[in-house]
Amino acid sequence: MFRRIAPRLNTGVWGHDREVFLRKVQDGQGSVVMTLNRPSRKNAFGKQMLAQFRECLEECKKDHTVRSLVLMSSVKGVFSAGADLKERKEMTQDETTAFVSLLRSTFTELEHLRCPTIAVIDGAALGGGLELALSCDLRVCTNASKLGLPETSLAIIPGAGGTQRLPRAIGIPRAMEMITTADPVDGKRAAAFGLVNYSEDTHEAASDRALTLAARIARNGPIALENAKRAVISGTELPRVEGMEIEKACYGNVLTTKDRLRGLEAFAKKETPVYEGN
Repeated sequence: MFRRIAPRLNTGVWGHDREVFLRKVQDGQGSVVMTLNRPSRKNAFGKQMLAQFRECLEECKKDHTVRSLVLMSSVKGVFSAGADLKERKEMTQDETTAFVSLLRSTFTELEHLRCPTIAVIDGAALGGGLELALSCDLRVCTNASKLGLPETSLAIIPGAGGTQRLPRAIGIPRAMEMITTADPVDGKRAAAFGLVNYSEDTHEAASDRALTLAARIARNGPIALENAKRAVISGTELPRVEGMEIEKACYGNVLTTKDRLRGLEAFAKKETPVYEGN
């Protein structure tokens, strides 16, 4: 699997000496991996890690060769432990409010990223870690993973989108159970709930599944992917009649593209289309 991911580079967000960095996947499709790399704190989000995450996100926004994004961890047995509570303990109430607000808005930016996103979870995805995964379009985990929102056990509530995204993903009763009991679920139960798309036996199997999905997604029309994602995310927040108007507008966005003509021509010739994003 790791042969499919290009080596780390030494410049900017592609640099190796970072808590969050990017690497390109050698699939010829434009897939990119964003790696969480803070082993000392189990990938818990502190100020520096959040700042670097935002830098990587901005790079993916402006680089239109990025067709799909995979989030994974370099830390064995951990996706993300959520917020760095050791750092949080030293914050004032105002600083905490500002940090949580920035974390929430960052995850929303990820949710609305132009290209489809996939989270690979192997181990703990707790609190903000699960909220991060919920901000991705697809999720793949290992059977032994633990996914949960433990905030009520700390006398707080999920603050980076968990109370809103989790019930939309798995329904109110199951989400309410997870939030009010603060108990995590394993990968198999997460898959049964619909919280993840796939649960695999091993880290390598989960990573391979995610990279295969990323490559399969990335070969499709990028403008179509962007508009399909926008229609689903924006439309499901609205009554169906209004959602249909969102779909209509998004469909209109693809009608005038050269990629649409490329797709029709390739279909007629029984060839594989090569989309250019215009």
